[in-house]
Amino acid sequence: MDKKLEKSLIRFITENKENVYRLAYSYVKNAENALDIVQDSIQKAITASEFLKSESSMKSWFYRIVVNTSLDFLRKQKRIQLVDDMTLELHCPASEDVYHDIDLEKALEELPQAYRTVVVLRYFEDLKIEEIAEVLNENISTVKTRLYQALYKLRIKMSNELLKEVK
Repeated sequence: MDKKLEKSLIRFITENKENVYRLAYSYVKNAENALDIVQDSIQKAITASEFLKSESSMKSWFYRIVVNTSLDFLRKQKRIQLVDDMTLELHCPASEDVYHDIDLEKALEELPQAYRTVVVLRYFEDLKIEEIAEVLNENISTVKTRLYQALYKLRIKMSNELLKEVK
């Protein structure tokens, strides 16, 4: 990798560290694990920097590394998870939720991983459809379809939650 591209990569990571952290956190819901994922992603990016072809594709290239690292982490956690979340919540002291939109958070959690990823990248990371397609290595039409279906499922879920609250 040439020095100019390497400096651009370091500058990009530094300028976007909050966004990258937020993306990792959206997958693992844990601050320490999100930091680990960001650190692993940076290490992977620097190691694989010779595969970065141009500065214009840097954002989607690095986001793909973060998404894949997050998914790898979740797969590993699934294998070693001893106590499910429901059991853990029963044994933990109650605490106030810090989410302003807890219904939206729950609805997002219930979406399949592919749908949730598209929604997070589009609306929380503000990526364009083309960039999401590049990050996920999918067709643009596939991304559009997933986004449409995810929003439809969220709309149904949120309206059902609203109806439950009214009753």
